[in-house]
Amino acid sequence: MLNKTQNKFLHWKLLLRGWQQIDWILMTLVVILTFLGGVSIRSAALTSTRGTDWWQHWLVGLIGVVIAFAIARWQYKAFLHWHWLIYAISNITLIIVILIGVEANGAQRSINILNFNIIPSEFAKVSLIITQAAILQNRSNPKVTLLLQALGVTIIPWALVVLQPDLGTSLVFGVITLSMLYWANVNPGWLILMGSPMIAALLYNLYLPSWFVWVGLMSLLAWFTIPWRVVGTFFAVLTNVTAGGIGGFMWGLLKDYQKDRLTLFLQPEKDPLGGGYHLIQSRIAIGSGSMWGRGLHQGTQTQLNFIPEQHTDFIFSVIGEELGFVGSALVLIAFWWLCLRLILIAQNSKEDFGSLLAIGVLSMIAFQVLINVGMTIGLAPVTGLPLPFLSYGRSALLANFIALGLVEAVSNHQPRWHFRD
Repeated sequence: MLNKTQNKFLHWKLLLRGWQQIDWILMTLVVILTFLGGVSIRSAALTSTRGTDWWQHWLVGLIGVVIAFAIARWQYKAFLHWHWLIYAISNITLIIVILIGVEANGAQRSINILNFNIIPSEFAKVSLIITQAAILQNRSNPKVTLLLQALGVTIIPWALVVLQPDLGTSLVFGVITLSMLYWANVNPGWLILMGSPMIAALLYNLYLPSWFVWVGLMSLLAWFTIPWRVVGTFFAVLTNVTAGGIGGFMWGLLKDYQKDRLTLFLQPEKDPLGGGYHLIQSRIAIGSGSMWGRGLHQGTQTQLNFIPEQHTDFIFSVIGEELGFVGSALVLIAFWWLCLRLILIAQNSKEDFGSLLAIGVLSMIAFQVLINVGMTIGLAPVTGLPLPFLSYGRSALLANFIALGLVEAVSNHQPRWHFRD
């Protein structure tokens, strides 16, 4: 007969059987980052009216952990049967935002339900990842067909988000699509050509001679990579020329604060009390943290509320000032380790669908980290992208935990082997 100790051991073993193969390192890193996010948000809100944000962050994070564990037990391949429904619901919510959404900071992004602001574009990122993975895992289709399907799936939510307008999230959609196409072994030259119109639009407005050089380079790339050389090169040139013209037109439609976000990061001193104010104060805060930081609740820039939105978009400036270079470096190492775990799960996945899910989540998180940290230190424009798991934002945090649950499900429900060619 089994004694009480053995019975308890068997009980816990049976209970945890559903999560035996999840990546515990990945889950631990996310929990630590979420906890640090709450600590930093509390410090940023000590002298403001947002004193409950920190425990709300922890509460939503706890709910997110439960959701992630629940999803990790599911057979993730079930999403193959539901991805079009998920995609349709996601796009419907984006349309509802445009019609009856709540406007804040010049953008109409959220829906108010029972005093809770839900931002559908955050969940649309996860929806896009699931849908793209379902499409790209079908290797029986020619790669040109896959490319066109992936573009078609992306363009609808991308356009709806641009109309809000939310330029930062629209960029995330583009990065997710390009990264997943690359992982699906689509020709890298084609991917550059896909992204070339965006660069052409920027160069046309920033420095016209560089735009001519770019169009020439894209024509050569099309000539050597697209099977139909003449037709492909013609459309590559036509697309980049058209993008330049549209870019000039769209630039005229942007509001002043949106133009400032795209250009002032290069010289924020041009408007130190306007569009450049966030960037200047953020750099001062991070620089004043020195090696070890001023200590929690001791940062002058943070406690005197010099930095607008320091509990959301500029949470990294709080960490830089109060925890210093060492604390900031540890946060970046945690994100690097998190991304490494996602790559390992993608590489070791038995099936293409699971591998693509992991890469989609990787691209979503990595891009947001690079842009958010870059803007706080003056290396990227202010786009309004939150720092995953650290910035206050209930919808973003829940969406990130749902994405984490998908990846953990991939890790949990299959043996390991490398991604097929």
